[in-house]
Amino acid sequence: MLAAFRVDREGEATMGAQYYGADSENGDRIDDPSEDALFMMISDLNNCDNTFVVVRPDEDDPVWFVSVAVLDEGGYEIVRRDTTGNEHEVTTATSINDIARDLTIWMAARNFPGRPTRQISEF
Repeated sequence: MLAAFRVDREGEATMGAQYYGADSENGDRIDDPSEDALFMMISDLNNCDNTFVVVRPDEDDPVWFVSVAVLDEGGYEIVRRDTTGNEHEVTTATSINDIARDLTIWMAARNFPGRPTRQISEF
């Protein structure tokens, strides 16, 4: 597996996510989260001090992001934004399992510099 390094404000090299990272309001971070990791992060959301999770590429000016936020009336608001495709979608859902699965599929379709391209061949 390739490791990604970035330089922090002090000029020190630090490990970074290979493709993207998930950050929650309470400061939790998971690099390149799996569907299960997203499920756990969304499950940990509450109405007090951990109301959202944001997933975005680990770069200075990301072209896409997705966020999940707790709704006061129950459920979750999901925002998907991708400027490369002029995509901006806001939906609501109640099933954490469905949200984690859908986000994993959506993120897999995003373009990541340095990631091998997928090729489809017909046999």
